[in-house]
Amino acid sequence: MRSRHRCLIYEGSPWVQLPILVAAALEELRANKRCLYLNSAPMVAGFRSQLAAAGVDVEHEIRRGALILSSDQDHLTNGQFDIGGMVQLLADALSLATQEGFSGLWATGDMLWEFGSERNFGKLLAYEQALEDLLQRNPDLGGICQYHIDTLPKYALDVALETHQEFCINETITRLAQPGRYKS
Repeated sequence: MRSRHRCLIYEGSPWVQLPILVAAALEELRANKRCLYLNSAPMVAGFRSQLAAAGVDVEHEIRRGALILSSDQDHLTNGQFDIGGMVQLLADALSLATQEGFSGLWATGDMLWEFGSERNFGKLLAYEQALEDLLQRNPDLGGICQYHIDTLPKYALDVALETHQEFCINETITRLAQPGRYKS
């Protein structure tokens, strides 16, 4: 069984990892999940384009509410990453998705983008733990955290490896024995 809290660790151009995310989104769309993609405007455009190239009628999926592509950073408070705000955004999105007849919510976002200009990665461990708590309480929620190792401090990679049961590096899926060595 696949983990619902997965991690994509990549280096080089962010465009290279889009096929991995598109394949995951296709699987979730087929399972009647609402898919939420959060990233910068250029990456949202690239994701949209790759979905279309994979045969997805993107406009139709957006109209029916199955696909939300966003570069809004409403989870930031005065430009600073708000752990509670981001977790609440996901909880609300899950609740709305199930109310609207979807079987759940699948979300993916790039950590550098999510943390905004503040880039206080000291909050990363607490965020991943809060996210895992939300996932544990909500079996209809899943997603992929994106870690661009060329742009993140080494500490962020350590957190990624310790807080996810499944991660993908260079298109290879690997499973950790037991995450959680880091405790806050």
